[in-house]
Amino acid sequence: MGRRQRDRRRQLQQQQRRERGGGGDGQGGDPAGWAGGYPEIVKENALFERYYAALRIVPEGEWEPFMAALREPLPATFRITGYKSHANEILHCLKNKYFKELQDLVVDGQKIEVPQPLSWYPEELAWHTNLSRKILRKSPELEKFHQFLVSETECGNISRQEAVSMIPPLLLNVSPHHKILDMCAAPGSKTAQLIEMLHADMNVPFPEGFVIANDVDNKRCYLLVHQAKRLNSPCIMVVNHDASIIPNLQIDVNGKKEILFYDRILCDVPCSGDGTMRKNIDVWKKWTTQNSLQLHGLQLRIATRGVEQLAEGGRMVYSTCSLNPVENEAVISSLLEKSQGALELADVSSELPGLKWMPGITQWKIMLKDGQWFEDWKEVPSNRQTQIRPTMFPIKDEEKLKAMNLERCLRILPHHQNTGGFFMAVLIKKAPMPWNKRQPKLQRKLLQKTGDTAVPTTTTEDGSVETIEEQPPEDEQAREIQHSLNSECEQSKKDGVCGPPPSKRMKLFGFKEDPFVFLSEDDPLFPSIQKFYALDPSFPKLNLLTRTQEGKKRQLYMVSKELRNVLLNNSEKMKVINTGIKVWSRNSDGEQFGCAFRLAQEGIYTLYPFINARIINICIDDVKVLLTQENPFLSKFSNETQKLVKDMAMGSIVLRYDPDPNKPDTLQCPVVLCGWHGKTSLRAFVPKNERLHYVRMMGVEVFQAKRKEEDLGSKMEEGNQDNNAEQVEEAADGASKAKEHDVLEMEADVGEEPTQKVVESSGVEPESKTGSAQPLNENAKNHASLESRDTADHSHVKD
Repeated sequence: MGRRQRDRRRQLQQQQRRERGGGGDGQGGDPAGWAGGYPEIVKENALFERYYAALRIVPEGEWEPFMAALREPLPATFRITGYKSHANEILHCLKNKYFKELQDLVVDGQKIEVPQPLSWYPEELAWHTNLSRKILRKSPELEKFHQFLVSETECGNISRQEAVSMIPPLLLNVSPHHKILDMCAAPGSKTAQLIEMLHADMNVPFPEGFVIANDVDNKRCYLLVHQAKRLNSPCIMVVNHDASIIPNLQIDVNGKKEILFYDRILCDVPCSGDGTMRKNIDVWKKWTTQNSLQLHGLQLRIATRGVEQLAEGGRMVYSTCSLNPVENEAVISSLLEKSQGALELADVSSELPGLKWMPGITQWKIMLKDGQWFEDWKEVPSNRQTQIRPTMFPIKDEEKLKAMNLERCLRILPHHQNTGGFFMAVLIKKAPMPWNKRQPKLQRKLLQKTGDTAVPTTTTEDGSVETIEEQPPEDEQAREIQHSLNSECEQSKKDGVCGPPPSKRMKLFGFKEDPFVFLSEDDPLFPSIQKFYALDPSFPKLNLLTRTQEGKKRQLYMVSKELRNVLLNNSEKMKVINTGIKVWSRNSDGEQFGCAFRLAQEGIYTLYPFINARIINICIDDVKVLLTQENPFLSKFSNETQKLVKDMAMGSIVLRYDPDPNKPDTLQCPVVLCGWHGKTSLRAFVPKNERLHYVRMMGVEVFQAKRKEEDLGSKMEEGNQDNNAEQVEEAADGASKAKEHDVLEMEADVGEEPTQKVVESSGVEPESKTGSAQPLNENAKNHASLESRDTADHSHVKD
């Protein structure tokens, strides 16, 4: 925008403020001149009210409460995340400490309501509160509670998520062996729920199942990575595709290639978002029926692609944050009609007791933004038939309509349980889709050319593509091309390199990703690691990968064997943004002790079951020392710990705490920490927020400790300003002695790694204070910071 345009715009704004009586020069009705720029949005939309009143989605006599609820701000909701034992510990801390402190608390003359659990969410792991963000941030009385929420959110133990967006993953009914596809996953709060369900048993480091989380927006994929990485799972892969044409993936099953079909699919499609009016106030002035008409086709294409990739007997949840039947029942009825009995709506009315919902409707009409109504496709004039499609109307055949059981759909209305608006339908696949029963295109063409009717045929739904691959090309040139492609692909798989797909095969969006390079069977890096940590023979070393094809390997990541299978067989057709969890980091100082790689905290719970050496069992007092002191001397630990460390070689170690059931007041979840054994010291390599989390769970008052630390820091700063040379020299001497006594040189911040400079040069993002080291390439680093504080899922109303 040029200078003249900016000046004109400024003058226009000042004129508008004067007309409103605000006074553009800071005088008049607004002495400070702050109120003139942004008028308050009026929560009225006549077209919205006319449309939904006519459709009768709201029960009779409830229209006024429905509209009143939409005009009220949405209450804050949060979910306790993570694996079961840790989640239960956080819940215990919340209920017995922080919520008790909120009782009888009065802020600005208003009594604070204690957060309440969502009645339908299992095990009281989801809560809602009427405390607004403003009150939480500004009130000194709530500062401790606010600090707790922020800190636990940063390290992934609490997720701020809208209540209704928590429902679809629950309806998927996930088990640890399920292969799951999240088609439109960003920003990732539902994906996080799915990952938690895979890891229901913490004692199983590699569940058989996995989650492939997809999003069409490249930038939002990095936000998705940030969300998923907080759960430290080797079973998550983030990919970047248009969900309506997401490719079929292949996997190797006993030497044969088969198409991958998913046991569970979450299809949370882009929508108009009129169910989010309580938090997205812009929807009030921007809403028209045109939004739904434009999105209907895309939603139907995505849902169709989803059921195509669903395994027989599998379950897909279709959901939107819209109340409009054009985006909801119309999509489901069209999908059911063309499935010809291959799909059915599941009855989930009893799966979430306590949840209030309205059944799906069977009759609706189409309205244009000018208020014109259509009840049947035949009524639509030819000039409107590009906007309005036949699939948007309800089915006229009463018998077919009844067989669809559209009343099994779930519509959540805001006034019933003080939530946002939402829609869900649970589909079960009983048979292959009718259009997938035909022969694959490539196979039909080859049969027509050769005229050979004796060639065995297979369908795309049964998972076998063996015949297609073995059928030779007809002419010599095609045979050479096919051989060249196959040899390149086989060589890539032999080397364990999974790079981005070639640009000719797929349009690339965003940044070019670094390749995923799996360690070979005889990689010289691994023997020293295996010997140093006495890894179990069952350790899946072939699942280790790096993000650098050339040069020194700085970080080692690990994926499950199922995701390795997916990566090796689909690198040419799939754009992978991120996968794997960091398990080892190179540390040059460690080479003199027999291993150049130290353990990484992110992957310790995955690695621990395979490690048989360098494990020290510690008591609760030792845990407190490790987490509250920067570099404690060995003399500060218990006698048992000192004896165990005395005969152990220096280097990376595992520190394990097991709860004592006879002491219920102490920490009751197992804790595994990465540490470093120096000459005279023992320290923990744990990110700052994770330290605070464990210390808080042990009952130590982190809030007061932080205050004291800040006061001490300010006093030291004042001392420096007074040029107190003696104090400065003493501090310098102490720091140099600490470096002499310890093998590693650490940065001042707890969460930093000793090898930070080396890590940065490797093209891999260094470990952050939140502890989520992400194997992102250099170009993508800036986009990992796209995370907004509000990760509620329905901010993803996509254009």
